[in-house]
Amino acid sequence: MERPFDPTATAAWQRLAGHARALAERRIADLFAADPARAERYSLEVAGIFLDYSKNLVTDGVLADLFALAEAAQLDAWRQALFRGEPINESEGRAVLHPALRATAADLEADGLAALAGPLAAQREAFLAAAEAVRTGTWRGVTGAPFRDLVHLGIGGSELGPKLVWEALGEGRAQGPRLHFVANADGEALPAVLAGLDPARTLVVVVSKSFTTPETALNAELAARWLADGLGLREPTASPHFTAVTAADERARAQGYAPERIFAFPEGVGGRFSLWSAVGFSLAAALGRAPFEALLAGARAMDRHFREAPLGRNLPVLLASLGVWYNAFFGAAVRAVVPYGERLRRLPEHLQQLEMESNGKGVTRDGRPVHWPTGQVVLGGVGTAAQHSFFQLLHQGTRFVPVDLIGVVESSGADLRQRRFLLANLIAQARALMSGDSDPALPPHRRQPGNRPSNVLLLTRLAPETLGALIALYEHRVFVEGVLLGINSFDQWGVELGKRLARQLLAGEESESWDPSTRALLARLPGG
Repeated sequence: MERPFDPTATAAWQRLAGHARALAERRIADLFAADPARAERYSLEVAGIFLDYSKNLVTDGVLADLFALAEAAQLDAWRQALFRGEPINESEGRAVLHPALRATAADLEADGLAALAGPLAAQREAFLAAAEAVRTGTWRGVTGAPFRDLVHLGIGGSELGPKLVWEALGEGRAQGPRLHFVANADGEALPAVLAGLDPARTLVVVVSKSFTTPETALNAELAARWLADGLGLREPTASPHFTAVTAADERARAQGYAPERIFAFPEGVGGRFSLWSAVGFSLAAALGRAPFEALLAGARAMDRHFREAPLGRNLPVLLASLGVWYNAFFGAAVRAVVPYGERLRRLPEHLQQLEMESNGKGVTRDGRPVHWPTGQVVLGGVGTAAQHSFFQLLHQGTRFVPVDLIGVVESSGADLRQRRFLLANLIAQARALMSGDSDPALPPHRRQPGNRPSNVLLLTRLAPETLGALIALYEHRVFVEGVLLGINSFDQWGVELGKRLARQLLAGEESESWDPSTRALLARLPGG
């Protein structure tokens, strides 16, 4: 693979700029008029997910040159490197191993990763067996009572992905222990959860890749104190009421966690890609082993599609290419993701971290400043509630905001009228964004320009398999977009500086470099 890569220096990029100028005065509706088969040609279905991308401001020529850009970026080579476990996270010298977490042993062997198959299988079996022990009541607390509640302490990728899956598949429906998530260290989040729980029947799951995350460590300390007070435990972290999920198991052991209750995952798995690992322990305990394995199978189906489908029929490639098209050539610094279904309400929040932490980069893989747009801001909310909040800006605002509209065709939790209502609103919004309403008879404040692009993604049903495929789809979308833009999607150095400064401030370190504002604000800290 050639380095460095400047997408703007490619012939494909120059042709795309010409397409953008030519389409500046075209309307999506006119593209339909010129091609009656457009809806059929610009749609495909994979792993229980149907994509209609026909309401985009693109032509066959645009798509051809977006795929030419992918070829110039050597997407195929990068894709192979991803699945072969090569160190494509260059700034940290690491492989990117989240696809390996859901791969079969045969897949790993074919990719030259046979040496990983055994350790990954052992890690998976360890946490799944322990989760089943919690679920069935074999793993019990110090009083002999089975666990009724699991408190999952994590932040960022250690919380957002698992929380999305729990609320989509388990909340109010699972037969196992109740699952509670705490990420915020503001002193109110954890006590609000613990207030309604019985210490004798509570398991605390501490999830931190480095096992040094300050918010999680603080909440774990408070939870340990709560358990010690409630059960008279001298060493709560060594008790059956505490377990650790980490890539730094030696740190967990140093803090007193029992070795048999520490579940590891590889260093090459980023937090925002980690729910497929032991980070999913809480999910497996609350949902059950079979649903968790089905989640992995759905993601694996999307992995295979991503690897095998040609560019023009490849879901992640299509979505990523459209993202680059609008961001680079139409100034779309923001995109919206709107799931029409309450059970998917956490999807935008998960994608905010997945996309903005991955592709919010200002330098290329070799450290040169970029001079082209990279990551988009992800705006989101659940439909139809979002229609009554930020959709006003989508329809009549001056911002050009592409939208992903996501619906579920079959739902066991709603009657037919509710399902039809939700999906009718989704379809209507896609139509309204495209067509607008520019009737000259209307006063100006009622006119809507339309010509706003959207993708419609319909899941056949919200099941572990389809949810796994959907999450993996967006993971690969992020990867492809990073390749097209010549950036590293798998580091996140931008989150480190603020955390380092906070440690210095809390430690009372004096620095002549502190500005007057920082000094004045620091003086207002409680106890300062």
